[in-house]
Amino acid sequence: QDCLETRARFHFRTATTVHRLDRATSGLFLMTLNRQAQRHIGLQFEKRQTVKTYKAVVAGNPIEESGTIELPLRTDWYCRPKQMVDTCLGRPALTLWKILDRRENNSLVELKPVTGRTHQLRVHMAAIGHPIVGDEFYAPAEFINESRRLMLHAESLEIRHPSGGDRLRLYDPCPF
Repeated sequence: QDCLETRARFHFRTATTVHRLDRATSGLFLMTLNRQAQRHIGLQFEKRQTVKTYKAVVAGNPIEESGTIELPLRTDWYCRPKQMVDTCLGRPALTLWKILDRRENNSLVELKPVTGRTHQLRVHMAAIGHPIVGDEFYAPAEFINESRRLMLHAESLEIRHPSGGDRLRLYDPCPF
């Protein structure tokens, strides 16, 4: 199976994924080299002690400058791997967003997922009427074809280092 973890293990036998991204999302991808580090950082994600920041280009221009999206999500069993908003059976999901740049037909936004549900940012932005440009799952056709890629990038991640506990900010500048 050709994936980043397999490729990393070719060079570092004990490499293990801690933080993953949707296949179409660019940016930071976190791995550790030992079980202790994986457990330490994994617990930080579980306890929501990490800070994740994404950049995205979304369709249109939201009226507000910033906001909070709190919509529960669950798997859409008939259209897997898609997710959907479900106020009865969904798991809590919280996203903070703010406009960074308003353009003619779209906006550059900063997204901060407080929870880490599958496709959370993609579903949440689509649910408020501003799907991420290039999103083949959740955007209408005209916004899928506006870009050759999903315009979502994991730009920064803040964690505590597993040995010593120093605050560590990882950064990969947004390419768009």
